[in-house]
Amino acid sequence: MVAFVSAAAATVGAASPFVAGFRPATAARRPLWVPRPASPIGRRSTILSPIASAGSPVAAAADTVSPAAAKTHTITLLPGDGIGDEIMDATVKVLEAVASRFDLSLAMTSALMGGAAIDATGEPLPAATLDQCRASDAVLLACIGGYKWDDLPRATRPETGLLALRKQLGLFANLRPAKSFAQLEGASSLKDEVVNGVDLMVVRELTGGVYFGTPKGIDTDPSTGARVGYSNMIYHDYEVQRIARVAMDIAMKRNKAVVSVDKANVLEVSQLWREEVIKVAADYPEVDLSHMYVDNAAMQLVRWPKQFDVMVTGNLFGDVLSDCASMLVGSLGMLPSASLGDGSGPGVFEPVHGSAPDIAGQDKANPVACVLSAAMMLRYALAETDAADAVEAAVEAVLNAGWRTGDIMSDGKTLVGCKRMGELLVEAVSAGGK
Repeated sequence: MVAFVSAAAATVGAASPFVAGFRPATAARRPLWVPRPASPIGRRSTILSPIASAGSPVAAAADTVSPAAAKTHTITLLPGDGIGDEIMDATVKVLEAVASRFDLSLAMTSALMGGAAIDATGEPLPAATLDQCRASDAVLLACIGGYKWDDLPRATRPETGLLALRKQLGLFANLRPAKSFAQLEGASSLKDEVVNGVDLMVVRELTGGVYFGTPKGIDTDPSTGARVGYSNMIYHDYEVQRIARVAMDIAMKRNKAVVSVDKANVLEVSQLWREEVIKVAADYPEVDLSHMYVDNAAMQLVRWPKQFDVMVTGNLFGDVLSDCASMLVGSLGMLPSASLGDGSGPGVFEPVHGSAPDIAGQDKANPVACVLSAAMMLRYALAETDAADAVEAAVEAVLNAGWRTGDIMSDGKTLVGCKRMGELLVEAVSAGGK
């Protein structure tokens, strides 16, 4: 059963009895990260599911729940701006199909955020939206921003609302997998021998660094009359330690290799970053820790990306490097992400790409990244593993059949728009991925 409520008619009820997302643990020194069961997407798990254990900065809800309770889930949908409505519409239909197939009850309620919220309320993150997100088991976000709002004061821009959402929900860990799809050979601008077999995870610190550091602003230098802009890249030791532990725990169930990316040769904040990562690594003697300056890391990502397994870095560097990594697989339109915290609130699942206002409303968007973000939500926030597998299998089936949106189009394949791609995914989910 699927219940859908629009933003205009939304009312937030009691939270689901299933404690979704991630919560503080109470017993051991660090979390035990376990790989998910074999999935149609990928040769190995590119996202690892944590189970509750004490002292963990990020731990999954591991409580035993009754079958009935586990199948009632509240989800806040944030379509946002640009192509957001189109890809969210396609994704909701896929969720409806998977709910029907697996007899799930999904209560999905849309809310305003970003530019759409600014136009309606004057704020990028209305209090009602934040309250609704907090009361949900999970949040699915499409994309925010656009040219229309670029000239607004910083405090009222769409991106400020996204930063506030992450901060208010305590989402300090952003996991961005980049894994090549065999069906998309040739879609990347790099040579096939460079990108084939790429399977890496960018672990990005999400609530610190230059995006949140103060003081910041644009002023006038009284001595010269020149305008001056300034931002503050700042990290506390505990912020570095907790994100480093997330990366190390993930690496323990992958290839036990972590590259920490910084700019310690010129930035004091990066010197602290490196020192704290090294301290955390001492608790993980099996993990091979190395360090790389961010400029070299960017070069190495396009030179030989298969050298990376887990990459951990700060907010700004992670923002740039994860977008760079996305092109290894051919398109931002294929990559999902998860933003997780300590479990006091829900996780936020969103595609890596932006709002693409230049193609909004033209049925040209690729909904796959949003659909795969929904699969991550099903798996890691709602514990619906079979449903997540079915969505990922549907993506594989559609790609195997040769269907492509414009961003991943190649010779011999069939071009479709966003709406039709969504319909094909629904058909594949209903048919069992065949």
